[in-house]
Amino acid sequence: MDLRIAPDRETAVARLADEMAAALHLAISTEGRATLAVAGGTTPGPVFDRLSTAGIAWPRVTVMPTDERWVPEDDPRSNAGLIRDRLLIGPASVARYQSLYAPSPAPESVLPRLSAEVAGVLPVSVMLLGMGADMHTASLFPGAPGLANALAADAPAVVAVRPADQPEVRVSLSAPVLRGARALHILIYGDDKRAALERASDLSPEQAPVRIVLDKAIVHWAP
Repeated sequence: MDLRIAPDRETAVARLADEMAAALHLAISTEGRATLAVAGGTTPGPVFDRLSTAGIAWPRVTVMPTDERWVPEDDPRSNAGLIRDRLLIGPASVARYQSLYAPSPAPESVLPRLSAEVAGVLPVSVMLLGMGADMHTASLFPGAPGLANALAADAPAVVAVRPADQPEVRVSLSAPVLRGARALHILIYGDDKRAALERASDLSPEQAPVRIVLDKAIVHWAP
């Protein structure tokens, strides 16, 4: 794990967005295309604001969430809304968006199709994850039904997870997809997340799902 400590959140955002933009430039220049996978929630919003104005060849970029609540994309709890409102704007509005949702009462009936679509844009060139104080990342929650399948080496690209303490079913990129990202970043703030990060290093992926990516990740932390 490469831990980068910033004096404040504004500095962390600026450094992270610049690193992500550079990695996207590199992917496009060497492969002709790039895939960007990003977390939802409120933390990455300022990163999106800065990244959306970067001089990137956005028509060559596919953007997708790392995970999603199983709700329609116009639902306020959908990660798609944040990504469209704060990342896919201005110059970045021409990027392609790969959804992790399809209209269906439950995800299982459409997961094969979603997994095939996601597999078509792998590997992820640049990934931005978050981490909860419970040490979950994406929608891989400790002890959640579906976690074992998500952690398996032969897991499909997209998996369903049903955390008992969450109001919706979740879908998430699986462990092999998360670990396969070429450039992998985690953004966390506060002493509680720093302490959780340190605990996760000594736990199993079943206890601390973020553990699956720590050996490959650049972690950006600010108070």
